Amino acid sequence: MGNYNVIVTSRNSEMTIEKAILSLYNQTIKPEYIITIDDGSTDNTPNILNRMTKELQNLFIITNPDMGYDVTRIVKNWNMAINYSRKHDLIHTDYHMIGTDDTIYESDYARKIITLMDNNQNLAIVSGRYDENKYEKPHGAGRFVRNSFFDNTYYLYPEKMGYESAILITALKTKMSYTILKDARFEHTRQLGQDHHFYEFGASMRTLGYHPLFAFGRFLKYFLSGKPIGRVGALYMIYHYIFYKPKETGYDSMYPEDIRKYLRQSQINKIKSILRMK
Repeated sequence: MGNYNVIVTSRNSEMTIEKAILSLYNQTIKPEYIITIDDGSTDNTPNILNRMTKELQNLFIITNPDMGYDVTRIVKNWNMAINYSRKHDLIHTDYHMIGTDDTIYESDYARKIITLMDNNQNLAIVSGRYDENKYEKPHGAGRFVRNSFFDNTYYLYPEKMGYESAILITALKTKMSYTILKDARFEHTRQLGQDHHFYEFGASMRTLGYHPLFAFGRFLKYFLSGKPIGRVGALYMIYHYIFYKPKETGYDSMYPEDIRKYLRQSQINKIKSILRMK
């Protein structure tokens, strides 16, 4: 069976971080190692993590200085963990898993997903789910990424908003696929998106090149159902899609043209397919 490592980002999570890490450490198929990035916590999180490194094997901690909360550092921290594993010659694994400081996984979570991916070599990304809503794309938390695919296409995550979606788009572009395994379950202990008001949900649809009809269709779906981000979240999302102005470079800039063209053409094909069905 394939092996894996886990990347966990954390900040001021003294109430949740220990349970999150233990739920990963106590998997029936244990990770080869867990790298936790403490992004400048000012509460008791650093003390908890330092204690846990003495109690758990193969738990590595990267500590950043306190620069305030900034959602843009999440992907930078992921890359910091990946570079750490390479620099320190940690075991190269078949998969890496993305964890957070507010997610708790059932004990068989990793076994279920690895079994599926081992038996389906075309699957590049798979996650479980945290509620009963229907989703088309794997979640960010709890996501397993096949390292042979990742190393050949990105090597490091693109440090731009929409990075989670960009990986999915690239999987399809390279003739691979992704899915959600409904039987693999985890739970969030914090409300989704409570810190950023869904700014990136809308703005990243611009940087990725979403077709306007597709963006408004997503808005209507979220607004009418109230799920998964609520009606207010849906309004924030569409507002930022309409009014966001991408930067020339950096985190807020556009994705390469090939990614944007591929995504938009895929969405046009899907819209045409829906219209034909009607």
